[in-house]
Amino acid sequence: MSATARDRRWASLYVLCAGMMMIVLDVTVVNVALPSIQDELHFSSAALAWVVNAYLIAFGGLLLLAGRFGDLVGRRRVFLAGIAVFTLASLACGLAESQAVLVGARFVQGVGGAMTSAVILGMIVTMFPEPREQARAIGTYAFVASAGGSVGLLAGGLITQAIDWHWIFFVNVPIGIVTAVLARRLIAAEDGIGMERGADAPGALLLVVALMVGVYAIVGPAAAHGWGDGRTIALGVLSVGLLAAFAVRESLAAHPLVPLRIFRSRPVVAANAIQILSVAGMFGMFFLGALYLRRVLGYDALQIGLSFLPVTVAMGTLSIRYSERIVTRFGARNALVAGMPLIMAGLALFARAGVDGSYATDVLPSMALLGVGAGIAFPALMNVAMTGATREDAGLASGLVNTTAQVGGALGLAVLATLSEARTRALAHGGRETAAALTGGYHLAFWIAAALVGCALVVALVALPSRAQQATAAAADAPEQLGDPRPEGASG
Repeated sequence: MSATARDRRWASLYVLCAGMMMIVLDVTVVNVALPSIQDELHFSSAALAWVVNAYLIAFGGLLLLAGRFGDLVGRRRVFLAGIAVFTLASLACGLAESQAVLVGARFVQGVGGAMTSAVILGMIVTMFPEPREQARAIGTYAFVASAGGSVGLLAGGLITQAIDWHWIFFVNVPIGIVTAVLARRLIAAEDGIGMERGADAPGALLLVVALMVGVYAIVGPAAAHGWGDGRTIALGVLSVGLLAAFAVRESLAAHPLVPLRIFRSRPVVAANAIQILSVAGMFGMFFLGALYLRRVLGYDALQIGLSFLPVTVAMGTLSIRYSERIVTRFGARNALVAGMPLIMAGLALFARAGVDGSYATDVLPSMALLGVGAGIAFPALMNVAMTGATREDAGLASGLVNTTAQVGGALGLAVLATLSEARTRALAHGGRETAAALTGGYHLAFWIAAALVGCALVVALVALPSRAQQATAAAADAPEQLGDPRPEGASG
């Protein structure tokens, strides 16, 4: 391959990561700005949650479908359409002067975000087929996808304090336009495998409704009323039933929208299970950790953003500069197994930060461990998640890993926030002061988050094959893969 072609591929990667960064930043930037949005548009506390939930429902509900459509009609085409939708919806959000307009525009933003992010990982693995380059490219993507949240906290604090909340949406407009222009110039157009290979309208409807109902159950009734609430249970049962109907439909359809063969890959299934558990722990930590810094230690929005910078720096250094060497030298499974205990240690350490905690001694060490652990583990996890995907199913696998990340994040936040709040109420009723009661609730959440990551580590150890097992399996399959023309029993 010529140097010009290599440079073009890496430039294309940076354009894809710019699109992903815009999507990831938007989630946490909005969280920081919620108090300002509430004051200006007069949201109630319950209604304010829909500024976030409307986005999450559309985003989580459409990721898998968007990834598959990338395989069918071309991933570049879906990426560009997603950027256009997200950018226009961001403009509408920034111009919103009413609650209904903002919530509606946020839903459309979620649609564009799903279309954009669902196909990126699939595009990366097809652009970088060579293992070392692929590991490096996925490391860059993993940094953007994982560390963008802490960058968003800082950006949200700066923009909200320096200008106003409208600009957290307006800044997406020039970024979206530049990303779209560069993507059209740098990323080669590709033909999909054709709509006739998966144009299953009933299956698409079942999938989207099932995922949207499931995400709504998590971010709506479960977060507001608890997991035992009748509405939560009813919606959960409905979502599972619709998913079961979708699976039956796909097993019978002549041209399924989502070929169930992808779930026969043990690494793909294991990686997505690990993704749900680990992201549940990490996402809950970011949200509740920010609340601890704000409500217990008294940090403002900008200070909170700066507090999370060590996570970003550590993840960026490891993901971009060293992940390729680590994965190539030790294997993705071993890197994953090495990084996750560090994440557990960081969460456990955060669970010891007290009411009068010091950033240098109680918070910074936890941030450093989380950054290093995630910088090692998450690029390796992305490699594992895409291992069993064929070129034709790369968009589907990419959408799947993004879907499990979103479901894991929403599920983790709902569970940890609910349990943390219940613990805080119990401590307050027992006579604890407000700060102590809040801290006790956050401690419980951080311990549970560490346990979730521990469960993910167990899955990795049990379900992912070691390098020796992979080599043995490859050797056993070699004659079949090579297509040995000699009849059975023939000798050389």
